[in-house]
Amino acid sequence: MDSFFLLIDTAQHYLWTYVVLALLVGCSFYFTWRLGGVQFCHVGEMFRQLKGSGSTGQTDPSRRKHSVNSFQAFAISLASRVGTGNLAGVASAIAVGGPGAVFWMWVMALLASATAFMEATLAQLFKRRGEDSFYGGPAYYMQHGLHSRWMGILFGVGIIVTFGMANQMIQSRTICDAVSVALGWNEVWVALALMGMTMAVIFGGVHRISRFSAVVVPVMAVGYLVLSIYILAANIQQVPAMFALIVKSAFGLRQAGGAVVGVAVMQGVKRGLFSNEAGEGSAPHAAATATISHPVKQGLLQSLGVFVDTLVICSCTAFVILLSGLYDNGEDGSILTGSAMHFHLGAFGRWYLTLIVFLFAFSTIIGNYFYGESNIRFITRRRWPIQAFRVVSALTVFFGGLVTLSQAWSAIDLMMAVIVIINLIAVLRLARYVYRLKDDYFRQRREGRDPTFSREQLPELDLEAWE
Repeated sequence: MDSFFLLIDTAQHYLWTYVVLALLVGCSFYFTWRLGGVQFCHVGEMFRQLKGSGSTGQTDPSRRKHSVNSFQAFAISLASRVGTGNLAGVASAIAVGGPGAVFWMWVMALLASATAFMEATLAQLFKRRGEDSFYGGPAYYMQHGLHSRWMGILFGVGIIVTFGMANQMIQSRTICDAVSVALGWNEVWVALALMGMTMAVIFGGVHRISRFSAVVVPVMAVGYLVLSIYILAANIQQVPAMFALIVKSAFGLRQAGGAVVGVAVMQGVKRGLFSNEAGEGSAPHAAATATISHPVKQGLLQSLGVFVDTLVICSCTAFVILLSGLYDNGEDGSILTGSAMHFHLGAFGRWYLTLIVFLFAFSTIIGNYFYGESNIRFITRRRWPIQAFRVVSALTVFFGGLVTLSQAWSAIDLMMAVIVIINLIAVLRLARYVYRLKDDYFRQRREGRDPTFSREQLPELDLEAWE
């Protein structure tokens, strides 16, 4: 088993070092330039869309009743973004890459929000009409935009493995770490209980649990944010030194060699991507569900989602860890975040974080499963692959609770690399349509109108949802 994980770690290292990092950073710079810095110049427009009060473009009253508005789609994607990546991912980035990884995580979020704009707009453009709402994602803009079903299937398989399996290992490992440290429970029993809960949800009762998560998780996210702000205020005198440490470490000014800078950059990019999902092709599944009058509206909101996830919530975790001074104590993941919380707030901090970790991670496990299932439905209409996937996904949750965190990260880093490459190739090939949509949107805004779009504007494309 060790040799298997060594092979995975070697593969993901080469992919990230020589392919993904260059592609992700290059696309982020290129899209930022080509879109005229849309994520910087139109922040006000992003917040305007949060109200979700514009025209939906849906004229059928029966459909409008069940439709998902722009804000709801934003909330769905944000709920999938805000999870253990904000807790364990940031901690792992700091533990491996040092405080400088936080700086590069910020830089990547600022630039990658342009990529999020691109993929969300494409998901909206090529979405398909369902019985009660719209659906779509990268596999659909690959099939209907590029006329490449094989590419959509390849991406779909990547999503199934990444979210239905590899990502589940991170969530499970994070829960087991947090619960075993806080309560002293055996990891095997925690993993078994978690597998049982996962099976209970994905084999039935999903709507009840989903409604519960939709209420509880945002409340816990706000609670975590408030608690982090309190810790920041209580240590306000140390804040300037903390920012200086982040910047100096980012450029290797505190280290003896430049190799440390490369580690910081790599960890910042990888863990930032795991958290905000920009360019990964997962958030577009949520973006496609919105019933809105113009595809660019979701592009703007998904850019804002990257900002909220990384610049706000991930930063809170980073500040809590760095202000504790425990970032180089040899701990990793949620254990490090828990130790930092314990340093600031005593036993309450660790218990509170354990509850947050469980809620975030368990809801993400369910969300990951449905990302996988939606792509199975794209590949085949048969029922047995879905049933088999449910069993495999549950077993992966159990297995993930027993592997080490470094092994789990290696698995997900490899699969993230694969789907990022496929998704960005598709986005680059379809980019010209996003540029035209962006220009059309802001032309209408300058004319004082609420922008609208119809398929007649791009008659060469298969756009059934924009009739």
